[in-house]
Amino acid sequence: MKTGLWIAQRFSFARKRFRVINVISAISLAGIIVGVSTLLVVMSVLNGFQKLARDLFITIDSPAQIVPVNGRTIAVSETLLQALSALDGVGAVEPYAEGEAVMASGGEKSELVVVKGFSDAAHRRLMQQTHATHPYFTAETIAAGEMLAYRTNLHAFQQVKIFSPELISLGLESLSQPYLIPMLGIPETTVSSVFSLQKIFDDRYVLTSDLFAHKILLLGRGEYSGIDIRQKEGYSRDSFTASLRQWLAGSPMKGIWKVRTLEEKYSSIFTVMQLEKWASFSVLMLIILVAALSLTGSLAMTAIDKQRELFYLRCLGLEKPQFMSIFIIQGGMTGLAGTTAGIIIAWSICRLQELYGIVQLPSKSAFIIPAYPVSMHLDDFVIVGITGVVLCLAVSLYPARKAAMIATSNALDQKTN
Repeated sequence: MKTGLWIAQRFSFARKRFRVINVISAISLAGIIVGVSTLLVVMSVLNGFQKLARDLFITIDSPAQIVPVNGRTIAVSETLLQALSALDGVGAVEPYAEGEAVMASGGEKSELVVVKGFSDAAHRRLMQQTHATHPYFTAETIAAGEMLAYRTNLHAFQQVKIFSPELISLGLESLSQPYLIPMLGIPETTVSSVFSLQKIFDDRYVLTSDLFAHKILLLGRGEYSGIDIRQKEGYSRDSFTASLRQWLAGSPMKGIWKVRTLEEKYSSIFTVMQLEKWASFSVLMLIILVAALSLTGSLAMTAIDKQRELFYLRCLGLEKPQFMSIFIIQGGMTGLAGTTAGIIIAWSICRLQELYGIVQLPSKSAFIIPAYPVSMHLDDFVIVGITGVVLCLAVSLYPARKAAMIATSNALDQKTN
């Protein structure tokens, strides 16, 4: 292997008799560098958009939730909240009330909305996270999403009525049981503010206090839709989620509750984002493949150019496997050099974009960020690097076999003589 590596280095950097071989080698190396760097930059930008979407989701939702397997509520006690807060990596534990309701904004306009009730601590965190200067809502008022407000002509200080399907069901039941009629008051409230956070929330969410959400959704004392759980800074999502699942597996409620991550709750959105990323990987990998195929021609021409040297090596005792290893190593060296250079260039571009936002988005007013976001993942760099090198090794097999045949053929003896 040492001999093959030394000879491969000599063949790579030695002057060729036909200069076109050097040109083709340079083109194939440049193609690998451009392909690897382009692929990694595109994947990092797509990661950036995915991270941006996730950050917008966790303004209202949390990275992980404990929710019921069946039914719509879980019983939350102070002991349970303390037990969850004591888990490794858990930063905040906030029970919430969430459910569908019908909102009537006056006249004939009504809309099916999702009501989410926040605790005081969760409301303060939301204000801090979104840099809000005023509360989104008070104890008996609501905040409506921007797109929802536009559709229903909502504005601040407007009176609305909200009633849940459970209230409608209770109303139908009261026809046969008159003693239920006193419970049928339809909650009436005022719109405190209109928010714009993320399309899903802006389109149909109504935010309010957990006490008022209990009143709208007809939840009992201590009953909640689930628990929002946020990780501490410095802890990875995987270890944080694993800690929660492990705790629940040893809990008596393991068959009744489950841990649901943000990606599981919005699986359709995150699945589409992942498909976009790996579709881009497949398409842009074709650039590296074309560059690698040009390496095949370069190695084959090198074998023809070095016929005399191959003959001398055969005289020194080299056999077919050793001749093949020379050209496979040469292809691998080109692939390793190209992918390494591509990775360094991609990392530099992404780092500059992260720090300075050099490439701006087309219309700053249409987006919530001014420049393309990037997020570099180590596994992406490893996968692209290994794939690039493996492709170069794979395309080197054919010219390596041809070189071995040339080196061991009898026609080479006569030609050299």
